[in-house]
Amino acid sequence: MTFLNSKNRIAAFATKLLINSMFSMALCVGSAACALAQDAQPTKWVPYNPAKDKGESWTVTTETSYQNGTPSRMTESHSKSGNRSVDKQRVEVFGLNHRYQPAFETEKETIRVNDTTTRTVVRTYNWDENGRRKLVQVTEEEARSTANGDVQAVRTTSNSDINGNLQIVQREVADTQKTSADAQETKTTVYLADGNGNFTTARQTQELHKRSDDHRIEEKKTTLLPDGNGNFKVAEVKEKTIQEDGKNRTTEERVSHSDLNGRLSETSRTVDRETETPEGEKSNSLDIYSINNPGLTGDGRLHLNQRVSTVQKKDSNGRITEQQIERPNPGNPHDRPEVRAKTKYVVRYASPGTQETKTTQERDINGNWKVVRVETRKSDEAPPAATTTSDKPQ
Repeated sequence: MTFLNSKNRIAAFATKLLINSMFSMALCVGSAACALAQDAQPTKWVPYNPAKDKGESWTVTTETSYQNGTPSRMTESHSKSGNRSVDKQRVEVFGLNHRYQPAFETEKETIRVNDTTTRTVVRTYNWDENGRRKLVQVTEEEARSTANGDVQAVRTTSNSDINGNLQIVQREVADTQKTSADAQETKTTVYLADGNGNFTTARQTQELHKRSDDHRIEEKKTTLLPDGNGNFKVAEVKEKTIQEDGKNRTTEERVSHSDLNGRLSETSRTVDRETETPEGEKSNSLDIYSINNPGLTGDGRLHLNQRVSTVQKKDSNGRITEQQIERPNPGNPHDRPEVRAKTKYVVRYASPGTQETKTTQERDINGNWKVVRVETRKSDEAPPAATTTSDKPQ
């Protein structure tokens, strides 16, 4: 009965988890962690080295409480032995019996078959009304690389039917080729199963990546969708430029969509400026522009939708990251953007691992600050060595 009563809680939690993931992505702007939020790409495989790839394991537990919401707990673990690694993630929500109950779980198994082939299997589970764990989805990928850097990856996704049997629902083929010493192209095709053993092409993407001698990176991703007449037409184009200057970086991304007549027009733009001092203090300023803004009548032009400012300081005991988000007031959208949310993220290195706390505040309708989310995280993974200045992965 408890699991039955908690089904709505779990559904609501899943929606909130998505929102929190979007907020976390803003927090990691400019860092490698943000790559997790992008479309899955063929991995650049490093040849297996038995002398280097030693066994390792760690566990991270994150507990999150909300002002008006169900508390949650997420447990992540990693184990590695030889050419096999396993990453698990379990999300639990607080039930009516005042105990945490499992909501869903993923298990990712990666095996380096040899120095050119890697197989990855991701299994996703949820729990039924009787508290039994059920396999709901399996994604299998095999990636093969060549000596010149080309990679082919084939990814198959299967969902469980009402009887618990797996049925293939999607297949994805991605080919990455080195077109020059500093450029590569990735072509991806996504096929959907029709239930009768046949597949139809649902989407094609073409990605270009080029690095120039002046520390500039250019990326372009074009997405094509079927038009119903057996042809494909451009639906979206993303263009990104990254200009590096030592430890400073400026990233600009433009997204364009096509209308019914096939004409492309820019719908959003982001400009991210990241700086780092010799002492290791990092600052980020991210401006987000969109043609869709609350309170404004659409005029087809880009307007500032949000500004995210982040400052990170660190020492031998840990690091502190403070972030504030500015948005226009929906009631007076032409006024200067004001700070609507802020987060303080504190990491303390404590043998044998780390302890982290993240507190998020938002303004209420009266302009007062209210704590809306508190997240605590404990990890038994060893903290960075005292001699390094690189960030520990978040």
